[in-house]
Amino acid sequence: MKKVYYLKTCSTCIRILKDLNLPEDFELQDIKTEPITVKQVEEMQQISGSYESLFSKRAKLYKEMDLKNADLKEADYKHYILDHYTFLSRPVIIIDNQIFIGNSKKTVEQVKNALSGK
Repeated sequence: MKKVYYLKTCSTCIRILKDLNLPEDFELQDIKTEPITVKQVEEMQQISGSYESLFSKRAKLYKEMDLKNADLKEADYKHYILDHYTFLSRPVIIIDNQIFIGNSKKTVEQVKNALSGK
């Protein structure tokens, strides 16, 4: 599977996708217009190892809902990711059995290395 979960309205996601220049065999899913499904988030969790790793603690709603003071469990992270797209750390890039989460320079470099076969 070669897939990218991203936001079309996110300038950082768009910049990263342009920078990566992904091959045509990648499927792009704008999570705002095509919400992620339970099956998709479960697949992401299987590869990443946890829902927390997929969860964005930088989301505006995270602060507004005061979730940093809540004792969140894996089921809670899954619930919030499915409840509102902003809770998914973006972009999420899946290349076969590897997952790359977020927009850090290190993550983008790892994707580039995976794409070039390094």
